[in-house]
Amino acid sequence: MQFGTYTEIQCPPGRDHAELIQDVIRLAEHADERGFDVFTTLEHPFFEKFAINPNPLALFCTLAQRTKNLRFRALCHTLPLHNPMILAGEIAEADILTGGRLECGIGRGHAWLNEPANIVMEENQERYVEALDILLKAWTEERFSYHGKYYTVDDLSVVPKPLQKPHPKIFQVGTSLKWFERAAKSGWGVCVGGPAPSFVFKEAADFYLDACAKAGTEPTLGYIKAIYVDEDESRAHAEAESAVRNFVDFNVSPMDSLARSTPEEKQRLTDAGYAFYAADDFPALRNLSYRELIDAGIVFVGTPEKVGQQLLELQAEFGFQELIIMSYYGGIERWKAMRTQELFAKHIMPKLRAEARRSEAA
Repeated sequence: MQFGTYTEIQCPPGRDHAELIQDVIRLAEHADERGFDVFTTLEHPFFEKFAINPNPLALFCTLAQRTKNLRFRALCHTLPLHNPMILAGEIAEADILTGGRLECGIGRGHAWLNEPANIVMEENQERYVEALDILLKAWTEERFSYHGKYYTVDDLSVVPKPLQKPHPKIFQVGTSLKWFERAAKSGWGVCVGGPAPSFVFKEAADFYLDACAKAGTEPTLGYIKAIYVDEDESRAHAEAESAVRNFVDFNVSPMDSLARSTPEEKQRLTDAGYAFYAADDFPALRNLSYRELIDAGIVFVGTPEKVGQQLLELQAEFGFQELIIMSYYGGIERWKAMRTQELFAKHIMPKLRAEARRSEAA
């Protein structure tokens, strides 16, 4: 059983960007000292409230100089937004600079990223396929050629090569069964979770674990869960409420930029593989009260005993090999996020590890 932390680096209006990033650095240092295994964040260049992290590799290289054991993973590199020949070399160099502690999350990215990045939405899926093919070739072949619809490569050597061979471990994000099947067959990990009830991710998670069993590969299913922990239940809710509401609002806020008000616009999103963004379920989270968000399991808030039990039940439901907690979200103060990490590491992590060992021995 592995444990990680995840942050989007959400930025409330008026907050200083440099201050937020320094908070993240200190939280990662603390996580390393408390025995967490991996630090994860996303790559997201636009929409300030959602995230201010266009270059996670730079952050990882900084953190590698300040930590001893943490591994680092972007969830995810948005492949259609990149020139894959350049990205392959950047990831390889970051692998070297982190001493081989880098992992590589990949995905198509949120629908709202396409237009500001000057990517035609309908091209996103094909660009993703080609970019992934090129990354793998660039890392594993001394020289390679590739002739696709969007990228043409003739006898190119991308340097440097990754420190880890054949390349850093890959993690697929999202819930696409097609891509989760490829991940299983390739021995890659996957990550699910986020600001939604757990049932949203159950089909994809079960499919991945079953596909790994059929392929004979070792699964690495990661689950991301936002939590807030305090020794006192009432105080936990009083301190968490504002951040929880911001967490949901900030996650939903980029949806306002999408053209999705007419049936035709929603159909365009669906046809481009973005049915999630055409539906109204995610934006509707904004209309829920704090208590409704808690009852829906969007964030687990409470004492170590209560949150620990909720996470044990989640572990039993999903059978994940990795739990990644979110403690820094919605403009929450750094000391609150650090206390959540502290209490999780001291009281909850040992119970989850023990339960995982019992399950493996059964």
